[in-house]
Amino acid sequence: MNRRKNIVLIALGALVAGAAALVYVHNEAATGATATPEQTPKVLYDFNALPDPVKRVLEQIAVAAQSGEIEAMRAVLESNELKPMVTTAYVEDPIAFWKKASADGTGRDVLAAMLNVIASGYVRVGQGQDEMYVWPYFAETDLTKLNPAQQVELYRIVPPSLALPMKKAGKYSYYRLGISPTGVWHYFLQ
Repeated sequence: MNRRKNIVLIALGALVAGAAALVYVHNEAATGATATPEQTPKVLYDFNALPDPVKRVLEQIAVAAQSGEIEAMRAVLESNELKPMVTTAYVEDPIAFWKKASADGTGRDVLAAMLNVIASGYVRVGQGQDEMYVWPYFAETDLTKLNPAQQVELYRIVPPSLALPMKKAGKYSYYRLGISPTGVWHYFLQ
């Protein structure tokens, strides 16, 4: 399992680093500068810049999701200080909720969404009180101001049929994940 975990982490790190490099190069080439603070919060891609407790939880989520078995996520949920929110109402069993919400009843599409979300850029919000690391950064971004490279990133997470209305409204409304600096997984919800 340790070898598998390392492979997942290396793949996750490479995917995030590759996406970051492409977006940075495109932003620099197209505009001569990165996005201004008014356009979007500072988007981060460096997995190693995260606090150790956050990295630990992301590793657990990635390994469980990569397994393809939604039940593998139960160990991650049980090791968390509290059950993460999966919808606006309290849910006793997130695994059962994800199975029911999934397209085929197995929850594999939910696991795929988790992997896609954590492979994207993230933002750090609420510095000081209620601080949280949020994936994808689109959850905290005005989608009407996305540059072409960011739009491609959005399409990697959200099908165009869902992304187009989001871009028009300026608001991201697909899966998002939040982890506190202390490593508490607070939510994975739409």
